Amino acid sequence: MSSPIFGQLETSLADYLTNITYRAQFGDEQAAALVARLELPRVVDALKAVLDEHTPDANGRCPSCRTRRFGRAPAPCRAYLTAHLCLVATEEEAPETTAPMRRQVAFGS
Repeated sequence: MSSPIFGQLETSLADYLTNITYRAQFGDEQAAALVARLELPRVVDALKAVLDEHTPDANGRCPSCRTRRFGRAPAPCRAYLTAHLCLVATEEEAPETTAPMRRQVAFGS
């Protein structure tokens, strides 16, 4: 069971992500441009901050991921793998004539 504070953080973050996703996909051109100019850099900075916490150490191990029986998880850890799969791998696999296919993600519950 998660703490009430984590639940509030999770809900507010999910609402934020849902809101900007909706504005980018279904808003008019001005709303989409505002999301691109104002919100996208913030999301990128947040992702970079998370990935900075998972940068491998000199031994190629993630300093943030839970330790295993004989040391930390090897890099790339799940944070890097997930970011790569969601952002880069889908673009590499998509045919050149169509937009990249992405999983539909429901933020929140």
